[in-house]
Amino acid sequence: MAIQTQRRLNGRLFLYAAPIRGRVDKEQPKRYALIGSNRLVSFKKINTKVRPLKTTRWPNPPERHNMNEILMRENLAENVVRMRVHAPVIAKKRRAGQFIIFRTFAEKSERIPLTIADADPDEGSITLVFQVVGKSTAELADLKAGDRIHDLVGPLGKPTHVEKFGHVVCIGGGIGIAPLHPIAQAMKAAGNKVTSILGARTKELLIMEDEMKKASNDLIIVTDDGSYGKQGFVTNALEELISSEKPDLVVAIGPAIMMKMVCKVTKPHEVPTVVSLNTIMVDGTGMCGSCRVSVDNRMRFVCVDGPEFDGHKVDFDEMMKRQATYVPQEKISYEKYKSKGCCSNCTCEN
Repeated sequence: MAIQTQRRLNGRLFLYAAPIRGRVDKEQPKRYALIGSNRLVSFKKINTKVRPLKTTRWPNPPERHNMNEILMRENLAENVVRMRVHAPVIAKKRRAGQFIIFRTFAEKSERIPLTIADADPDEGSITLVFQVVGKSTAELADLKAGDRIHDLVGPLGKPTHVEKFGHVVCIGGGIGIAPLHPIAQAMKAAGNKVTSILGARTKELLIMEDEMKKASNDLIIVTDDGSYGKQGFVTNALEELISSEKPDLVVAIGPAIMMKMVCKVTKPHEVPTVVSLNTIMVDGTGMCGSCRVSVDNRMRFVCVDGPEFDGHKVDFDEMMKRQATYVPQEKISYEKYKSKGCCSNCTCEN
């Protein structure tokens, strides 16, 4: 790919073109050297004057010093952390269902996505809720209030389609309750009757019960061991609900196997079902293809085409296989990180 731009070198204006990974040879300003190549591209001198570029100033310049600062950090459950992060532009623009991609440190940190669980435009903050499952989430969890996340981009993805459907059932399993929260809020605000079904393995692992209660008209809680709410799975509660009152829409977010089973329950009853997919993701703009999934036998990118799709058309088996691709490597990296007590200026090879 070539780029064309103007640059003033030693008082002379040049127009040059070169691959993006090229660089200017400052010692020979009349020539342009390509990295890894013996070819030289000559500059073409032009006589036009350089016009100053139009720049957009940050709305509140002092806020730049606080960008990506962690304002609050708390543990919601074992290995589940909630953070409020200063990100004023994202807080103003985000909509239900959208996510961010962050990188904790400049060196050796990977980019991973997290759905925005809540936002406060007045404070200029977004809320992130995540489970520590590997090195990257462990790095983020080890930060404290006052620390800063190195880079954070968003809002990404297509927002949830919100309208007045009628009766909407929102189903969240485990950490999936966090991204479900803003969707339930938006659905209720649009005039829908919202029934939320929350599932967890035990009472201790249930998160955001109070928040979901405020965002719902009715709340049903189930746990695998029966330690809180009803004993069973979210699918059991959904079947009971459908038998008494067929909903107009179901939104399910959680482990892939849970969403797959929810879709199996709703399909015979022809209940539209939306799922939010959490796949491997790198750039978040549709270029790398690592987040691809098969939807209705066609390839789709979760980052730009999703993250929400018609659950009845998603190939969950293929998606789960792709999710497991790097599990061994992730486990090794996480164990190294925890055993060596790594930090932002770590020099070990994780």
